[in-house]
Amino acid sequence: MNTMPSTAVAHPNIALVKYWGKRHIDLNLPATGSLSVTLEELETRTTVEFLEDRGHDTLHLDGGPVASGRELDRVESFLDRVRERADLECGAHVETHNHFPTGAGLASSASGFAALAVAATRAAGLELSGRELSRLARQGSGSAARSIFGGFVEMHRGTAEDGSDAYAEPIASPDHWDLRCLVAETDTGQKEIGSTEGMLHTERTSPYHDAWIETVERDLETARDAVESRDFEALAEVAESSCLRMHADALAADPGILYWNGATVSLIHRLREARRNGLDLFFTIDAGPHVKVFCTPEAESDVIQLLADRDDVLNLHEASLGPGAHIVEGM
Repeated sequence: MNTMPSTAVAHPNIALVKYWGKRHIDLNLPATGSLSVTLEELETRTTVEFLEDRGHDTLHLDGGPVASGRELDRVESFLDRVRERADLECGAHVETHNHFPTGAGLASSASGFAALAVAATRAAGLELSGRELSRLARQGSGSAARSIFGGFVEMHRGTAEDGSDAYAEPIASPDHWDLRCLVAETDTGQKEIGSTEGMLHTERTSPYHDAWIETVERDLETARDAVESRDFEALAEVAESSCLRMHADALAADPGILYWNGATVSLIHRLREARRNGLDLFFTIDAGPHVKVFCTPEAESDVIQLLADRDDVLNLHEASLGPGAHIVEGM
């Protein structure tokens, strides 16, 4: 029996306390916890329909031709988990659109698999709790577990071998603290080394990796306290430190992994100078060359001007804190 198509919207999240490493690759379990914010203005919109007369899955990404290769394999593997849970045997048709660059270090996999989790389970007739959806989304992309929720979100590393305690949960709503995020794109196209590949290579070869793991619990405690008290300076310090230590870990791998380009480095210097001069901002950078700048509402116009005046910022996205993944009507 065919199911009704279901459409979900999810938003990327930006980790302020990073995770970089996995304790179990098959279950996609993180080696550390993490803390993030979900952004409203960037989104992935995904529609899923299970079809009785279809024996395989099809995927259309961003209006392009039918996807194949690794992209399709990841979606099929994820849908297999949904089918097993819902006792379905038919294939699915999936259409998904990212309203921002895909595979470029802007957390498209986080919003993508969060949207897929919500749309696919609804299409399959499943009713899952937020925690269950987070566990499911994690198996597609580790950061997708956080995009199930809005606002400030913490991902738990967990200790159970089956991953049952590795899930995200919200720690503060979007309106708890009005922070703004400016995403400065510094390159076009997809990154050469994916996050999972980069993490595994770093774990195997970086002499700094154990030291990186040891810093995260302390950073999480500092960040939780900063969010609760809305302490901008404390959050700025821990976010930048977590970012730079994560990239130092990757740089120390053999061979080293460098996600940055010249514009990334130039922006770091310029943003640090602006912060020293009293502008309320801080930066973070995920596994890619783009720079995410967080600031207070009062500083936003100055930060926009600072970034917009640069030739090496190719596009600038303005975002605020937003909701978790949810069902909508139509693509």
